[in-house]
Parts: sequence; C-alpha cells; structure tokens
Amino acid sequence: MEKVAIDHPGVKFLSNTGELQGEPVQQSFRRIKDMAGVFVSEEARDKMDPEQLVYEVQLYFPVQDGTNGGLFFGNTTIYPGRVGQEYFMTKGHFHAIRDRAEYYWCMEGEGVLILMDENRNTRGEKMTPGSLHYIPGKIAHRVANTGSNRLRFGACWPSDAGHDYESIAREGFGARLMVVNEVPTLVKS
Repeated sequence: MEKVAIDHPGVKFLSNTGELQGEPVQQSFRRIKDMAGVFVSEEARDKMDPEQLVYEVQLYFPVQDGTNGGLFFGNTTIYPGRVGQEYFMTKGHFHAIRDRAEYYWCMEGEGVLILMDENRNTRGEKMTPGSLHYIPGKIAHRVANTGSNRLRFGACWPSDAGHDYESIAREGFGARLMVVNEVPTLVKS
C-alpha cells in the first residue's frame, strides 16, 4: 500500500475574526495621504493626520494574476471616521474585465456597499455581520464604514478580473454616501 502525503495549507482563515494568516498572505494599507481625490472635500482631508489609517486589505493569491478559472480571496477592514461629511471608504473600482462578478460578506461592524452601473446609476446595500453581497459584472463597487467600530468584510473574485481604479478616480461614483442629519444618505454627485 503506497502512502500519499497530506499537506498543510499555506494559509489559515480565522473564521471568528476573518483574518488570514500565513506566508503567502499579502497586506496593503491605505492612509489619509493615499486617498487624494477620493473624498469630495480635499480641504478636510488635508487637515487630517496624513498617517491616519483608513483601511487595510489582506489578500491571498493562490494562482498567478490573470489566470483564467482561478479565484482570489481576501478581506478588508475599514476604520471608523469621516472626511468632512463622508464616511471612511475604499477607493472603489470596476473590474478590468468588466463582466467579472464578486462576492462580499460582512463579518464585523456596519457599513454600506455602494454599487454603480456603467450608466452611473448608483445604489447602496447595508452591510451587517452575516450579510452576503453578490456584485454582478459591469458594476463598480466601494464600501463605506458607517459605524463607530471597524468594519471587516471578506471578498472572493476571479483571478483574471483585474481592477480599474482609474475610471473611478477620474469620474467618481454617481452618488456619494454623506452624513445627512446623522443618517448615512446617498447623495447624487
């Protein structure tokens, strides 16, 4: 009888926190200084500590970027805060291959997933622990933390999807999530 090795995976997913652990896990950090042009009030952003952490991302790429049929996995933690009347949020993107979809699921905190189609129609979905969000292809997406604690959500997307941050940086979303009478409100841009 021939023995076959049983390997340990290189990455661990801690289901109680959503954290990824292991050598292949990559991390990136976005601070106030990295968010030029994202918020409507550059004046308010310029007055903030440039080193203040807005969000961090953990990424696991088990296959090479661009691999057809592969999947990437990660999580994002957005910290509570505001720039002017806007909540801390991710930069947002379309996928470079526009028809690629993605899943988000909320593990901690509260926020809003902001979705925009190619005609700039924008809507939001509340994110709370346990909520699952399907993001169809051809939809730009970003997330804002509307709570007083950190917001952590997971993501899974095709490894060939790519990211188009440039069109969002150039044109923005069709609406912005603003604080109006202390209520998160989508306001047309």
